[in-house]
Amino acid sequence: MTFKEVIVVEGKDDTTAIRRAVQADTIETNGSAVSKETLHKIKRAQDVRGVIVFTDPDYPGRRIRAIIEEAIPGVKHAFLPKHQAIAKNGSGVGIEHATDEDIRAALEHVYTPEDRPVATFTQRQLIEARLIGHPDAAARRERLGEHLQIGYTNGKQLLKRLDMFRVTQQEWQQALDALEQEDKK
Repeated sequence: MTFKEVIVVEGKDDTTAIRRAVQADTIETNGSAVSKETLHKIKRAQDVRGVIVFTDPDYPGRRIRAIIEEAIPGVKHAFLPKHQAIAKNGSGVGIEHATDEDIRAALEHVYTPEDRPVATFTQRQLIEARLIGHPDAAARRERLGEHLQIGYTNGKQLLKRLDMFRVTQQEWQQALDALEQEDKK
């Protein structure tokens, strides 16, 4: 599996994991304080080859993703579910802990924010789906993010993420149906 796009990761261990799984060039942010120089490199890569942001499924990873998305609209995104990124000893979360197969699967489902029409979602839908304002909301949002392959987000950011990745009403309903099936088990 070879990528023309440059994959943006957090650090050297992520680069090693990416290169173990696929053929791709990477840019490392070296932390969540993404420097102007790094943003300039990412912008240049976006203009020339395209960029896939593939950060860890944790708060710093979400912060890096948001910084890049704001500075360079139109970058593509790949997401890895948190349970696939936990270290074997349980003492860390990151792309570097994922299997090659999980990395390839995440990169096969890359999202481009502008490639679909917007299906506007409402806060009422989130409440009815028990994704906010419910004791199990955080766990349901995490599972929803896995089903839709848009990553985990808090309640406030979920509407924005659904719109950003142009999730359709049909995809939404299929994901909710899958959650209901899981809940019955």
